[in-house]
Amino acid sequence: MTRFRALALLPLMAVLSGCNLVVMSPSGDVASQQANLITISTLLMLLIIIPVMVLTVLFAWRYRQSNSTAQYDPDWDHSTQLELVIWAAPLLIIICLGALTWMATHLLDPYRPLDRIAAGRPVPADTKMLDVNVVALDWKWLFIYPEYGIATVNEVAAPVDRPIRFNITSSTVMNSFYIPALAGQIYAMAGMETKLHAVINEPGSYKGFSANYSGAGFSHMRFTFHGLAADGFDRWVADIKAGGGKLDRDGYLQLERPSENEPVRRYGAVDSGLFKAIVGMCVEPGKMCMHDMMAIDAKGGLGLAGIDNVMPLMHDKLSRRGTAVLGPAPVYVAGICSTEELTGRAVESSLGVLNAPADESPISGAGLPRSSITPISAPASVFGPRLTANP
Repeated sequence: MTRFRALALLPLMAVLSGCNLVVMSPSGDVASQQANLITISTLLMLLIIIPVMVLTVLFAWRYRQSNSTAQYDPDWDHSTQLELVIWAAPLLIIICLGALTWMATHLLDPYRPLDRIAAGRPVPADTKMLDVNVVALDWKWLFIYPEYGIATVNEVAAPVDRPIRFNITSSTVMNSFYIPALAGQIYAMAGMETKLHAVINEPGSYKGFSANYSGAGFSHMRFTFHGLAADGFDRWVADIKAGGGKLDRDGYLQLERPSENEPVRRYGAVDSGLFKAIVGMCVEPGKMCMHDMMAIDAKGGLGLAGIDNVMPLMHDKLSRRGTAVLGPAPVYVAGICSTEELTGRAVESSLGVLNAPADESPISGAGLPRSSITPISAPASVFGPRLTANP
């Protein structure tokens, strides 16, 4: 029987031989703390799970039908001592898990700057944080180093024991930025900026990828993270600068187009305002950035008209690019700068004549007429002289 058991375990061992335990044995302090949290939580839960599993087998064996020596007590229905054990033990474990989770939620908050680079090693007072701007594209990753003025595609590096702040956004759909050896995953969303603080403690090359399905090329949306010594990181930056090439807005619009299995690319220079424009969804020339428009609306300058301006801007990136929706040629919404044109009324402008008919039909169902809002002119210095609220 022992020989057959060993043979039966061979397929399982073959499958498990390909497992990567990087999550439980990472090289970054944040990921190490997360691994410790998983271990402690699992052990606490096993304090209940293991006794229950053992007692299940023990009771089934002791009170089997063939065991005539087992005590038979069909009228038994309550035991105060047993009830105390059954309820007190899980309650104590839940309290411990709750306290552990509450502390870890605050200490491991991805937005919280690091106060240590490893256990017992606080961040030195003279240490400068490394900023890395991350953009999730279809289907590749763009990394911008604002301090050094360089950019890379599907490759990122950082010095060992130097705190890193990742500023993360997406060009289109939602993705998830994840380097298992470094820290937990953080979502990347278009028009928004999320953050992740981390540190790498051991030199080496580590895998990173998107942990959120984002379309056909999702499986190949991977990159390499290099943990380098301080002098090695300086050489890496110098090599990129020496390689030349500049990532400007036109180059980004070409890079942004969907593609799969992209090789590593390096840019020795990068447009200083590119990342802010990506977050604001206004890389294209002539477009107003979403955060600027929403800031104006927050001051009460646009009122209900702000909705008509912000929403088309958010959808413009996908629905208007390369296709004619409201007119005979590709046009960007912010370049129109007129709510009359947004609603489809025929208006002559420098972009041509848009002839899509406006929807003037009554609202179906209740049969009520459409609401009427008095036109409100926005400041010409902000939007130009032609922007008004929907009539």
